[in-house]
Amino acid sequence: MSERRRAVARIDDGAFRRNVARVAGEAPRTELCAVVKADGYGHGAVGSARAALAGGATWLAVATAAEAISIRDAGIDARLIVLGALSDSELPEALACDVDLVVWREHQVARIAALGGARLHVKLDTGMGRLGTRDAEEASRVATAAATTATTTLAGLMTHFATADERGDRFFSEQLERFRAWALPLRERHPQALLHAANSAALLRDPASHFDLVRPGVALYGMDPFGEDPDEHRLEPVLRVESYVAEVKPCVAGESVGYGRRFVAGGATWVATVPVGYGDGWRRALSGVGHVLVRGRRFPIVGAVSMDNVTLDLGPDGAGVLVGDEAVLLGSQGAERILAEHVAEEIGTINYEVTCGLGSRIPRVHEGVG
Repeated sequence: MSERRRAVARIDDGAFRRNVARVAGEAPRTELCAVVKADGYGHGAVGSARAALAGGATWLAVATAAEAISIRDAGIDARLIVLGALSDSELPEALACDVDLVVWREHQVARIAALGGARLHVKLDTGMGRLGTRDAEEASRVATAAATTATTTLAGLMTHFATADERGDRFFSEQLERFRAWALPLRERHPQALLHAANSAALLRDPASHFDLVRPGVALYGMDPFGEDPDEHRLEPVLRVESYVAEVKPCVAGESVGYGRRFVAGGATWVATVPVGYGDGWRRALSGVGHVLVRGRRFPIVGAVSMDNVTLDLGPDGAGVLVGDEAVLLGSQGAERILAEHVAEEIGTINYEVTCGLGSRIPRVHEGVG
C-alpha cells in the first residue's frame, strides 16, 4: 500500500490509437482532425495528441491559444486548428504557434492580416447558435476576404452540428443541407478550401457529413458520442481512474458517515474510505448514487462526497475488503466495469463532462499498450 498513489488516471495510448483507426475507417477518403481541447477531454492533451497522430490523424484541434501553445511547446508540429474565439490579447499568441484560425466576420480577417496573416476557416452557423454567422452571404464575403487578402489563405469552410448525437433528429439533416447549399458552390470558386463539419456523432451517423475533413473528439477517447455504450461502436475506453482503500471500519445502527449525516446506518455494516473527492473532480452529485469497484465488486457511495474522500458501504460482512486494496472509479476490475456513461447517467450529465472534470490533483499517466 505504501507505494500506491493517492489516485492516478491511466491512459491506454494503444486503445487510443485503435480508436483513431476505427473511426478513420468510417471516413476512409477524408483527413482526420483529432480534437484534443480541454486537456484532451481530461486525458492529457499532449499525450493524446501524440497517440492520435500515431494512430493516423493528420490534424489536431484545440479551443484556446494556451492549448495551442502547450501542443507546440511539446514539439508537436502537426497541422493545428484553434476552434474557439480568441480575444485581442490571445490572437497574437495563437498566431505565433503557426495555427489555422476560425473566422466569421470581415473585421476578423483584417485583424489577423494586420498581425501577419494565417490560414483561415470560415464558419457558417447552420443551427448551433454559438460562433459563426447565420448569414450565408456574409460568410461568403468573409471567405472572399480570406482568399484575396495578401497575408491570409482561405483554408476551409466549416460548420458544427447541434443534434448529431440525437438519433433520428431531423435538425441534423437540415443543418447538413444548409451547409452543403453554401459550401459546395463556394468551393467551386475556391477549390483549395477544405469542407468540414462532422464531429464524432456525425461521423458515425452519416457519411454525407464527412466531406474533406472530420473532427472527432469523444469517440477517440473510447466514449460513446450518443451517450450509451462504446461497445456498440467498437470503441475502447481509454481512461482508468484508480485509487485505494485508505480506511475500513465498522458502522453500527445509528452511526453516520460524512458531512450532514446524509448516511445513517440502519444496521451493522462496514464502511470504506477512498481518498478521492470533488477536489479531484469526483462530483458531489455522486453522493448516494455513485459506485466504486473494489475486489471486482461494485460498492455504492454513501454519505456526502467530500473534497478529498468518498465512502463506500461494504455491507455487513465487509466483503473481505482491506486497507490498501485497489479502488477503481472509472474502468474495469475483474468482470465489472464503470464507464463514463454510467457515471454520467447517475448524475444526469454527459460522458464528456465526467472526464473533462477530472482535477489536476490526479496525475495522468500515458501507457503505450498495444
